[in-house]
Amino acid sequence: MPRPIQALIHVAALSHNLARARALAPDARLWSVVKADAYGHGIERVFDALRAADGFALLDLAEAQRLRALDWRGPILLLEGVFEPRDLELCSRLGLWHVVHCEQQIDWLSRHKTHEPHRVFLKINSGMNRLGFTPTAARGAWVRLNALPQVDEISLMTHFSDADGPRGIAHQVQAFDAATADLPGERSLSNSAAILRHPALSVGRSDGAVTRSDWVRAGILQYGCAPDFPAHDIAHWDLRPTMTLRSALIATQQLQPGERVGYGGTHVAERPQRIGIVACGYADGYPRHAPGGTPVLVDGRRCTTVGRVSMDMLAVDLTPAPQAAIGSTVTLWGEGPQGSRLPIDEVAQAAGTIGYELMCALARRVPVSVV
Repeated sequence: MPRPIQALIHVAALSHNLARARALAPDARLWSVVKADAYGHGIERVFDALRAADGFALLDLAEAQRLRALDWRGPILLLEGVFEPRDLELCSRLGLWHVVHCEQQIDWLSRHKTHEPHRVFLKINSGMNRLGFTPTAARGAWVRLNALPQVDEISLMTHFSDADGPRGIAHQVQAFDAATADLPGERSLSNSAAILRHPALSVGRSDGAVTRSDWVRAGILQYGCAPDFPAHDIAHWDLRPTMTLRSALIATQQLQPGERVGYGGTHVAERPQRIGIVACGYADGYPRHAPGGTPVLVDGRRCTTVGRVSMDMLAVDLTPAPQAAIGSTVTLWGEGPQGSRLPIDEVAQAAGTIGYELMCALARRVPVSVV
């Protein structure tokens, strides 16, 4: 029989989370962000659950081709734009919209031969300082794009760096407004954290103000993570977990005081202690750096890891689950038995990372089922 490890993708939860984004941004159109193979969930697996979106946003041309192969005829946006001039040919052929964030991309467009002008999203660097034109350079970039016959419609966008924290978005909205105040075109500002924490940005304005998000970008909220965890968890935002990683115990050991566990012997038993060995390790995508004490569920009961994570196995303290035996279900994150649940955000926090990384790191060798 195969190893007992398995990932489950909960499609009803995906649809629910997308509907939550829609409810919080009722006056905006909605990008479903499916970059990184839908945050590790698999584009083909999530497509039906997310096709109620107005468009899909991603980075990779091959992933855009996969969406078209699924018969999606709506908008697809390349969030980092094109990486070389010949990418524009595929944009033309597949009808892709794309971000323009630097002068070189405008140069490539100016030399591109196409019968169908492109829809582009001009990216303004309002303070994230990754991609985009500075507020002082944005107007010149818009003028250049507007003069090109290769360009049809120009939308305007930015990305928030602190929508999930106390600093907020006001400083970036102000910079964006200063750069785009009298420029035409739809705006795309809100990411997941802004959709949840700053919903007024995505609601129609009657006061004549420029700032609003005509397109919102639902990323991590779709996949059942809270972008501002631990300040808020997914229950606070009425989101549901979309991925479960589960396995089973394949052995148990009875430790005596002073005995050690795993490589380096980092865990030392202080008393008689029963531990379980789980068929899951860093080759499956579970973080090696997760320390002892990281939460897991054994038969739905909350336990913790002990010792170092190995390539194919990890150890858990079975003290809270004395009934556990070989074959007992172990939930690494997600939905457990009898209605139990272990949010991926809690596991990520214990490992010093975020739920996004755990989802994206799911290894190819882990079987995946859609439920």
